[in-house]
Amino acid sequence: MKILVIGGGGREYGIAKRISLDERVEKIYVLPGNGGISEFAECFDIKATDLDGVRDFVLEHPVDFAVVTPDDPLALGMADMLRGMGVSCFGPSKAAARIEASKIFSKDLMKKYGIPTAKAESFDSKAAASCYIASQDYPLVIKADGLALGKGVFICRSHEEAAEALHELMDNKLFGKSGERVLVEEFLEGPEVTVLTFTDGKTVKPMVASMDHKTAGEGGTGPNTGGMGVIAPNPFYTEKIAAECMERIFLPTVRAMEKEGCPFTGCLYFGLMLTKDGPKVIEYNCRFGDPEAQTVLPLLETNLLDAMMATENGKLEETPVVFSDKAACCVVLASGGYPGKYEKGKPISIGVLDEGTEVVHAGTRMTENGFVTAGGRVMNVISTADSLKEAVEKAYKGAEKVSFEGMYLRRDIGKIALDRI
Repeated sequence: MKILVIGGGGREYGIAKRISLDERVEKIYVLPGNGGISEFAECFDIKATDLDGVRDFVLEHPVDFAVVTPDDPLALGMADMLRGMGVSCFGPSKAAARIEASKIFSKDLMKKYGIPTAKAESFDSKAAASCYIASQDYPLVIKADGLALGKGVFICRSHEEAAEALHELMDNKLFGKSGERVLVEEFLEGPEVTVLTFTDGKTVKPMVASMDHKTAGEGGTGPNTGGMGVIAPNPFYTEKIAAECMERIFLPTVRAMEKEGCPFTGCLYFGLMLTKDGPKVIEYNCRFGDPEAQTVLPLLETNLLDAMMATENGKLEETPVVFSDKAACCVVLASGGYPGKYEKGKPISIGVLDEGTEVVHAGTRMTENGFVTAGGRVMNVISTADSLKEAVEKAYKGAEKVSFEGMYLRRDIGKIALDRI
């Protein structure tokens, strides 16, 4: 089989690397890929959002199956285009991708179908939004409606912070058109849980629940990032809560999408808050999280490609999806200054890693002299072990084997979970 993977970060590295181990796969193309991915797949410098470029590539390089993982190309209709060319594809349609591409769409969906979530109001006028926040209790949350690289969420502790968030989104166009409409939400409290799921539009098969660490600073401080580290499984996510989520959130969401005429197939990401009133949805994503994917997938014991193809052909119910009972930890190694301004082109040194630990390339580029930095989140160190404590310790030990100028990492990945245990 010849496989096409769209994207070029750590998530795509983790997915493509796992697919490359499948004996049925003879060739993997990754567009655009990164320095590390080029070691086991053929990369071409075509942007993930370049629909015309991808179409021309597929016409010249026929493939049997495609995996579209980033949100931007899915929101643009990449999966629809590939299916229109006769290529089976893992990833939702443009209509279904709205569940992430528009936070207002997803909030309205949850309101309509009674899916538990935070109370919220949407605005396309700054004047109206400003009037609303003046009458609210704090803290509250302001979100850009559209895609914002995982950074379009502002937790506002005061009216002044909320007013500044509106100014950045609606006046300064911090995220361009994504911030022309905003969602103002009540602030929920409780442990956060991420559950990635495979779904073919009817059946839902959850992956191991994880805990992301979003902020740049330790202890939940600093600006939001795309994610600075992940642990799995999440100790706050019990069997009882999992059953409640399946009954009240997962299946109702998939059924709601089908009723709305945009059935969801692929990976549906549930960002949850375990509140005193029960689990509630914070956000949906229309694809694998990053770095959740590269943390959770090493625990998958069954064939990833089989699960992906089952979401496309409607056979997920009869396809095994089994995870080990081990634990995993991911520590993100970032460029100094991320998520703000940072420099690129810094040489990377990688030492010998212990068994059960691997380095996942995210923002790297291969040069004649070796790997150099090429992004904000440069690498992920992933470790698996019999216990979460051991996985965390191994990940940080592995991080010590990697170095580049300005390297930054959070030192508290997994602390909340280990305190819980």
